[in-house]
Amino acid sequence: MNTRNPRRWWILVVLCLSTLVLVIDSMALTVAVPAMTEDIRATTQDIQWILDSYVLVFAGLLLTSGSLGDRFGRRKVMVVGLLLFGAASLAATYCTNPGEVIAARVTMGVGGALIMPSTLSILITVFDEDERGKAMAAWGSVSMLGLVGSPVLGGFLIDHFSWHSIFFVNVPVVALAVAAALTLMPESKGPWQKPDPLGAVLSAVGMTALIWWIIEIPQHGAFGGRALVTLAVAVAALGGFVVWENTTSAPMVPLVLFKHRNFSGGSLSLTLVQVGNGGLLLVLTQYLQFVLGYSPVKAGMAFVPLAVAALIGNGAGAGLTAKVGHRALILVGMLVMAASFGLLTTVSADSGFTVPAVALGLLGLGAGLAMPAAVGALMGTIPTDKAGVGSALNDTIQQAGTALGIAILGSLLSSRFAHEMPAGSSEQAKRSIVDALGAAHGDAGLVHAAREAFTSAMASTLTISAISILGAAVLATLVMRNTKPAAKEAPADEARLAA
Repeated sequence: MNTRNPRRWWILVVLCLSTLVLVIDSMALTVAVPAMTEDIRATTQDIQWILDSYVLVFAGLLLTSGSLGDRFGRRKVMVVGLLLFGAASLAATYCTNPGEVIAARVTMGVGGALIMPSTLSILITVFDEDERGKAMAAWGSVSMLGLVGSPVLGGFLIDHFSWHSIFFVNVPVVALAVAAALTLMPESKGPWQKPDPLGAVLSAVGMTALIWWIIEIPQHGAFGGRALVTLAVAVAALGGFVVWENTTSAPMVPLVLFKHRNFSGGSLSLTLVQVGNGGLLLVLTQYLQFVLGYSPVKAGMAFVPLAVAALIGNGAGAGLTAKVGHRALILVGMLVMAASFGLLTTVSADSGFTVPAVALGLLGLGAGLAMPAAVGALMGTIPTDKAGVGSALNDTIQQAGTALGIAILGSLLSSRFAHEMPAGSSEQAKRSIVDALGAAHGDAGLVHAAREAFTSAMASTLTISAISILGAAVLATLVMRNTKPAAKEAPADEARLAA
């Protein structure tokens, strides 16, 4: 008997809106960094904390928020997250100093952690396996459109208003998502079980300490001073979490999921992809604005090839999965992604935009093929009663990969830039391309040297990205099974959703 929820495609629209608000915020903020830095007199460390405070809180609370959704209701948790995110975004429009912006970003991180696991868990609960691929492709396409469209929107808002407007734009999207969720979306939850407060505390402390340690690597090294203390806290908390979850009678997180080859292979390969992608858009945004001299709006428009190709890849992938299986799509998509990074390593200060445009097109196509297939394969192993925390477990692992990638690639970019600058350059000029251009004061020679140094450093950085994504392709091929979605009766959990 077919018990599919008749509103499932409308529910997908709500889930896309909820995810869109997170994507728009993170990418628009990237474009706003130069204007924000000047207006609130933020130091480099201030900007780092404005960007990283969100990631710290978001990653630290994902597992707990996923279990809360399974326990108390996924729609309820998602709506609370949206309201928090929207309120913090509105508060950010009144911020006048770095401390206030950081506080708003922390609150937004809490909201984001409540939103993200719920969206994917509701999706896999509402759609059965033969429709899940199409739903995942649509969800991924909207995320990609937000990823690419938000720099354009951010650039337009900054040019015509102020950096505060990039936060305000979240408010109407949140309002629409909340209204749609309350109107269209039924509640869903897993069966009631004992709470696991120790697991929640250990996961939050462990993940926050781990991400903090990774973020601090470029400034303080991996094993020196306070970094060693932070790492010790992370290892102790996460080690204790794994032991506790394997011994308690009511674990918050079903670590048994890692025994499924598609879950473990999919999660770990996606983590390597996130390591490779870490900081990519931030690096390219700097290249476009400070090397090619693009305005924020033009820099945002430059990512259109990525969006168009990703939509094509998503559409093609949704139809091909049933024919060739998840693993084949993941392999092909990730090889195309690696090729795009390889092409970007050939860029120089005088290359113009042709090579980056082709590379971004390849990246979008590869990601459109690989990412929905990988997420679909691993999410297909999660039972519906654990959908929230299972989704959160995957999200958490990928967040760690993203933070690690940003730390590694950001550190490499900075060190290579300083190394490539002329020997007689000032210490200020060697810190970053922004500082170098600020210190030039019309010195055409220094400007040219800074641009050459940046593109050389970018090539070294993106070589690591290409290697990481090749590793992800190999891992997925060796570990994952080449499953093909087959039409089957909708999950029993949907009967409760439709009720």
